[in-house]
Amino acid sequence: MRKIIAAINTTLDGICDHTVGIPDGELHHYYAELLSNSDAILFGRVTYQLMEFWKTLVENPSGEKSMDHFAHVIDHIPKLVFSRTLDHVNWESAKLAEHNLDEEILILKQQPGKDILVGSRSLIIQLLELNLIDEFQLSIHPVVAGGGLSLFEGYKNSTEFKLINSKIFLSGVVTLYYACSTHTRKHT
Repeated sequence: MRKIIAAINTTLDGICDHTVGIPDGELHHYYAELLSNSDAILFGRVTYQLMEFWKTLVENPSGEKSMDHFAHVIDHIPKLVFSRTLDHVNWESAKLAEHNLDEEILILKQQPGKDILVGSRSLIIQLLELNLIDEFQLSIHPVVAGGGLSLFEGYKNSTEFKLINSKIFLSGVVTLYYACSTHTRKHT
């Protein structure tokens, strides 16, 4: 059965902000490889609209090899967008979800193929609450944002994870790979 992998960048202070961090060639290559080894990525509206930046690089390459390569890879992976406000998406490889998040995940997990990525903080929180994330790939940037939306802000449960791997980048970014435990304690 396919895994659901939450793959996201955060700062040392736990803030999810794609405008803060160290997006160098090595990190672009890492994420391009992760996308290439997956069959789809799930986005919420805000992250989807932020990621549309990469579509512009496909149309007008930057000349920076790792960015242009990442743009090409993310352009081709199917994207499933969850939104209550969008009525259409303008990226050829994207479509709006037709079902609730849990229903879409259960449908996707039953299909043959490679793993499914989740790249939005809001979807990660919802999937954690539903116990539907199999693995975390958390890239921690050696930057303090000093404010913003925390990765687990609003998450009220206690969930255990098992460290299964790690990767250190030359920039100081550290990616931690965690298997999600089935042991979650709900706080009331």
